[in-house]
Amino acid sequence: MTQTPPSRTHAEEPSPAAVRRVAVASLVGTTVEWYDFFIYASAAGLVFSQLFFTALDPTTALLASFATIGVSFVARPLGGIIAGHLGDRLGRKGMLVATLLIMGLATTGVGLLPTYASIGVAAPILLLVLRLLQGLSAGGEWGGAALMAVEHAPPGRRGFFGTYPQVGVPIGLIMANLVFLAVSTSTTREQFLAWGWRIPFLLSIVLVGVGFFVRLKVDESPVFEQLRDQRARRSSPMLAVLRDQPRALLVAIGLFIANNMIGYLLIAFITSYGTRVLGLSSATMLAVGIVGAVVWGVAIVWSGAWSDRVGRKRVYLIGTIALLVWSFPFFLLLDTASLPWMLLAVVGLGVGLGMTYGPQAAAYAELFPAPVRYSGASFAYAVGAVLGGGFAPLVAQALIGATGTSLSVSVYMVIVCLITLAAVLAMREGSAAEREAFVVGT
Repeated sequence: MTQTPPSRTHAEEPSPAAVRRVAVASLVGTTVEWYDFFIYASAAGLVFSQLFFTALDPTTALLASFATIGVSFVARPLGGIIAGHLGDRLGRKGMLVATLLIMGLATTGVGLLPTYASIGVAAPILLLVLRLLQGLSAGGEWGGAALMAVEHAPPGRRGFFGTYPQVGVPIGLIMANLVFLAVSTSTTREQFLAWGWRIPFLLSIVLVGVGFFVRLKVDESPVFEQLRDQRARRSSPMLAVLRDQPRALLVAIGLFIANNMIGYLLIAFITSYGTRVLGLSSATMLAVGIVGAVVWGVAIVWSGAWSDRVGRKRVYLIGTIALLVWSFPFFLLLDTASLPWMLLAVVGLGVGLGMTYGPQAAAYAELFPAPVRYSGASFAYAVGAVLGGGFAPLVAQALIGATGTSLSVSVYMVIVCLITLAAVLAMREGSAAEREAFVVGT
């Protein structure tokens, strides 16, 4: 840490009820956001190549389908810059509502979209436009949810309360897989391709309504209110981050690369890999993904709480090493196509993913001073996602196609883990007393 934070005595301490409302709002909202994001990833692996890229051969169509996942990541830094600027200037709460609405409308639009057979090349173009809107929303969503949870947190529990938006990710994945599992097992293959795949997307509008209602009832961040009262807001927070916080920004980006890359193997790649390469049913692979997500969620909560006691850096270090060590066993176990061994593969992966995601909200909040915190955290998260998970399913598919072995993807996993390990080692962490307070001002 490059700053010495004062105590938060100048800001009114939130009531326990207000803290609970914010925690629930962060959890519900991010769950809905990532449900929307993940049903697209699942559909990209299962059906989009056959519905929107039918003019291509099967392999190229699948690559094009996975590429649309990556396209959204291109928009995420822009979403992070826009939402970060407005969040640092106008407040965290408004951005939470806006990003949720954008994601919900884009996701519902995908569910209503005609296929290539109906409108030709306009279908994949519109699909890309809607995916870009999802990317804009996702780029701004996380920073607001994370900061609202962490900045409302009671003393000494910032890591734990920071897990509320984090655990929304595996819960969203579980919901997405459960819905796809229910639809795919209750319809024939022809029905699923004809209309069944649309159901998970259209359900989004209901979930967004719930999240919107919950988020409207939360209070603004006490840290932002203090900034406003002290007239400490910056006119160009993103420029201030680039000028004054380059080291913190690079560290924050690096901390997320391995987690996001490997997370997207669990989220988007293994379902397609299991059905197309291992010859297993989509129901089996969706169930395997659900188990991995459950373990991931439990590990997030545990590791976030643990980071309050031992520090963020130590938890990150152990988690990153765990992911690195598990890179080769993961695919060796997965390739057995035996359910018990496959479950062991995703359980091990889920533990490492949880330990490198649980402390993230608190770690990012502690890397950037309050006047530029939303901009710094959102931009770092978005760029880390682009470099990590943005094109991970596409790269993994290309590596297997070129080498004929899944172990080439294990090598890919090791490389990104080494990048994150370097960021962890470069991370400067203050004492427990310094972690206890926020910086207000420069």
